[in-house]
Amino acid sequence: MQTTYCDIELDKPKRDAFVYIHWFSIFNSFMMVIFLVGLVSMILMRTLRKDYARYSKEEEMDDMDRDLGDEYGWKQVHGDVFRPSSHPMIFSSLIGSGCQIFSVSFIVIILAMIEDLYTERGSMLSTAIFVYAATSPVNGYFGGSLYAKQGGRRWIKQMFIGAFLIPAMVCGTAFFINFIAIYYHASRAIPFGTMVAVCCICFFVILPLNLVGTILGRNLSGQPNFPCRVNAVPRPIPEKKWFMEPAVIVCLGGILPFGSIFIEMYFIFTSFWAYKIYYVYGFMMLVLVILCIVTVCVTIVCTYFLLNAEDYRWQWTSFLSAASTAVYVYMYSFYYYFFKTKMYGLFQTSFYFGYMAVFSTALGIMCGAVGYMGTSAFVRKIYTNVKID
Repeated sequence: MQTTYCDIELDKPKRDAFVYIHWFSIFNSFMMVIFLVGLVSMILMRTLRKDYARYSKEEEMDDMDRDLGDEYGWKQVHGDVFRPSSHPMIFSSLIGSGCQIFSVSFIVIILAMIEDLYTERGSMLSTAIFVYAATSPVNGYFGGSLYAKQGGRRWIKQMFIGAFLIPAMVCGTAFFINFIAIYYHASRAIPFGTMVAVCCICFFVILPLNLVGTILGRNLSGQPNFPCRVNAVPRPIPEKKWFMEPAVIVCLGGILPFGSIFIEMYFIFTSFWAYKIYYVYGFMMLVLVILCIVTVCVTIVCTYFLLNAEDYRWQWTSFLSAASTAVYVYMYSFYYYFFKTKMYGLFQTSFYFGYMAVFSTALGIMCGAVGYMGTSAFVRKIYTNVKID
């Protein structure tokens, strides 16, 4: 008798062990969050208090004493910290796409907890596609407003890039793998009608809704209301130690966020590639919350040290340091492929690494957007509370 996907169930001992491991991983991640948030709060509160005291003392000096003093720190770059990022069109599109991916992840997990979407094969994917199309205004709102704040004028082009960034990546990978599947006469080949339907969703649902979100974002929150005036001439960036370079910060920024989701990644990969049922979406919601908290804490610390070194290139650094979590997830997928699966051949290899690249990239864009949004609030807060001459 052949066992179908819906008939697969875990017996009670395996189910209890499964849940116990999840509780153990959640507890470890939760302790990491408490430690990290406490450490970040203590360091930043004490350090920022000293910074504010030093800046207040400098304001009481006369001009000659201030010129002779050794001025340093993040206050010195107040005229450049809100300067538009390099490549603002791509940056705004990535932030908008990341906010949309976060919204889709949150809503789909909630629906999976309520409706038991795991009981039928394909229901999770269908729900994700529907929710992604419905949340397209989120992409347009955050991407369009950020692009307007940075002084961008080619907003239609930015809207098209933001609307089709994720669909083009997913569809391009799926079509490439589909050609290989057709060559091997595999049952995994996507029907032509499904491809046409996805393209119609992109042009007739995602694009119009993204346009609505972009117009709302530009009109409601597109005005540049920065607490500091941007200087006309950029300030030269002084030399600093090698570990304060943005490239080093980016490489190290994803270690702690990956550590907070490391154990859960194993179960998610197993549900993808070992055809096991993943039904503990409450744990997944907790892991998503923990990931966001850890990501924001790490990017805030990285941005503070970067600004304290008088390097105002914090926008891309905060995004990429959080997005580097995807690199570690993709590296872990290599380990999982060689040691936990029995896949072989061109089709299975391309199928695995192609879709893992899509998954890792989407996760990285989401983490990058979350890290940037949290860091942006932090930067605005510290420069609002300090008196600028």
